[in-house]
Amino acid sequence: MPLNFVRFKHARFTARFPESYRYSRSHYWMAPVEGEEGLWRVGFTKFATRMLGELVEANFKVNVGDPIFPGDSIGSVEGFKAASDVLCVMEGSFAGMNDALNVDACIVKSDPYEVGWLYAAKGQPEEDSLDVHGYVALLQETIQRMADAGYGHDEDGEKEY
Repeated sequence: MPLNFVRFKHARFTARFPESYRYSRSHYWMAPVEGEEGLWRVGFTKFATRMLGELVEANFKVNVGDPIFPGDSIGSVEGFKAASDVLCVMEGSFAGMNDALNVDACIVKSDPYEVGWLYAAKGQPEEDSLDVHGYVALLQETIQRMADAGYGHDEDGEKEY
């Protein structure tokens, strides 16, 4: 089933977000896997991939079947710009990482909403997850706060996100 997207633009940052996905305040998306009751895939939003840069490695410290809870650190990713914990945004059990990341972790940035997912979970999204419009509003506030604090400017004072 083809995805419908909501477009977002702020200064020089533009992104499209799948309309049917859920989103976390920590910049992850959650999408139910069609035909698999209670199974969800989780990945970074385009905003998160922009902050991390190209990923070079992803590791998970939980095993398939382990219980997981929102806010838990369940792994880590390393990118050219930063390293980061992978936070859980689901309640249920860990269903595995995306094996494609072992071959090419860069797919997280090049195709974040379909092929570049991070992990799967059996359960439900965190209670305060947002629909796409709530996430876009959160993103607008986040980028504005970053701009007000002086983040996102290059050497010439140009805004860059």
